[in-house]
Amino acid sequence: MNAMTGTGEFNIDPQALRQTLSCFPTGVAIATTRSRDDEPIGVTISSFNSVSMDPPLVLWSLARKAGSLSEYRAHRGFAINILSADQVELCKLFASPQRDRFSGLEWVEGAHGVPCIAGCAASLECETHAIHDGGDHEIFIGRVIAHMYSEKTPLAFGKGQLGAFAVA
Repeated sequence: MNAMTGTGEFNIDPQALRQTLSCFPTGVAIATTRSRDDEPIGVTISSFNSVSMDPPLVLWSLARKAGSLSEYRAHRGFAINILSADQVELCKLFASPQRDRFSGLEWVEGAHGVPCIAGCAASLECETHAIHDGGDHEIFIGRVIAHMYSEKTPLAFGKGQLGAFAVA
């Protein structure tokens, strides 16, 4: 538990907060776009949410320290590739510092040229609707312009572990 200081502010331990937040399992996705040099780029994310059905909006966030942040800001769109349970290695690849993440990867060009990765549980192609301050992250809101889903089991992340989303 965190205690309140005499100034009326709470002292939040970032490591303890991370452990608390890990109790809320999330799906795992790869946000993709094109660099200013027209190269495909992508990053593993677990910060993805539906915002609105009318208009169709979704959001995700990217750390301000991410090397690709300026590329996502510059491009007019992105894709959210929701990973399937059999794509754990892909999740790890796009979370790694490796630069050429698309080498040998099967993908197609979606709207605005954004990469849509094959074999995903689902994907959403979006036009950037807004970008907001989110503390040490920036929050990207996208308007969904195309989407697809499959019967594949989604990949989930919780308590620091990757696993299959179980359907009862």
